[in-house]
Amino acid sequence: MSITFTEEKSFTQEQVQKLFRSVGWVSGEYPERLHKALLGSSTVISAWDGGRLVGLVRALDDGSMLAYVHYVLVDPEYQGNGIAGRMIEMVKDKYRDYFYIEVMPEESKNASFYEGHGFHVMDDGVAMQIVNPNW
Repeated sequence: MSITFTEEKSFTQEQVQKLFRSVGWVSGEYPERLHKALLGSSTVISAWDGGRLVGLVRALDDGSMLAYVHYVLVDPEYQGNGIAGRMIEMVKDKYRDYFYIEVMPEESKNASFYEGHGFHVMDDGVAMQIVNPNW
């Protein structure tokens, strides 16, 4: 398997939707908004097997101090091959001069993956969000 990685936002709406649906993420049900959001993001690193989008990481940053990793996903057919780890390391390298690189795993079972890449649970930290009821 020869996986290539890029920061070019050359993915289509359909490719993104297929990837997000492959992992069961609800954002895949809003392909236009999802594609628009990714194109407007500070950083998107994508993983490709030929012309197939198999992984993606999205980061949002303030241009100086803080980068926030929002999406990390890999098609289930490709999981376990180090793709997510490689993309996280690429994000860490890109933002190496920033004061903070943060991530908020939505499932606690994923915390060990991030810890394996140097992240740690914030002292007294707690994840919070608002889900817009109009969606």
